[in-house]
Amino acid sequence: MKTFFAALALASVALFGLTACSAAAPAAPPVALAADAVVIDVRTPGEFSAGHLEGAVNIDVQSPDFDSRMAPLPTDGDYLVYCQSGNRSSAAAARLAELGYTSVTDGGGISAAASSTGLAVVTTP
Repeated sequence: MKTFFAALALASVALFGLTACSAAAPAAPPVALAADAVVIDVRTPGEFSAGHLEGAVNIDVQSPDFDSRMAPLPTDGDYLVYCQSGNRSSAAAARLAELGYTSVTDGGGISAAASSTGLAVVTTP
């Protein structure tokens, strides 16, 4: 009897686990980047080296020099910011708005940003 309940519990976990995985994640809406848009990876330099969107520059939002590294870039330029999961990119977009940047798109996490922009994920040697 104990074996029966153990098997039943295992089957239930497997069934519910597979059901939760069966729904496809919604595709990120396409983002049309301006030709002169700057793509900014706001993750750490180590994360950037491991894989980033092609053409992106790395400005770590958690670094104390984030504001000063952004300062040379025009506030009226077009920017797309992204990170690993979307949390830091959201914080970066909010900070850039506070600094007066008027055209900032939060690309979310790297997978969503790659999907929505069509940019490839590349690595730095």
